[in-house]
Amino acid sequence: MMKKTLILLTLLPSAALAHTGHDSGSFATGFGHPFSGADHMLAMVALGLLAAQVGGRALWALPLAFVGAMLVGGLMGAAEMPFPAVEPTILASCIILGALVAMAVRLPLPLLLAGTAIFGAAHGWAHGAEGPASGLAVYAAGFAVATAALHGLGIVSGKAIPALAIRGAGFVAALAGVTLAVAG
Repeated sequence: MMKKTLILLTLLPSAALAHTGHDSGSFATGFGHPFSGADHMLAMVALGLLAAQVGGRALWALPLAFVGAMLVGGLMGAAEMPFPAVEPTILASCIILGALVAMAVRLPLPLLLAGTAIFGAAHGWAHGAEGPASGLAVYAAGFAVATAALHGLGIVSGKAIPALAIRGAGFVAALAGVTLAVAG
């Protein structure tokens, strides 16, 4: 099954990195954007898994840091401010977050928060840069809610499945991130 998934990901690099412009400043368009690319979904679910794995304050602090930094990054992208290497940073978020989960690494929370903020800002920049010319606030609310939902999916999954399965999911996320990086 994993082999088939990897083959599909390598055959669909443009779908995996589906960052295209959006012509509607609606909540629904913003909500749909995080689901438009595997890179976004992988990173956001992996962050939720990491938050569940670390537990304690990380359970709420990591998703909150990601979403907050993502909104700031979205404003930067919409304002056409530069963000060097935004796509490699987004892909690195998939790989690094997945690897942290796979290895069950317990880094200090301030370090995790700093990395999470960088990754969140990169994802947000992509959302904002490719967002609508008008209706940005409503669009941003949509992508913030979708991101929080994907983090929540990771947290709920991380609480519901055995530790070994969580680590396996992290490995799959990291491997998929590497696949996307190579395919792109």
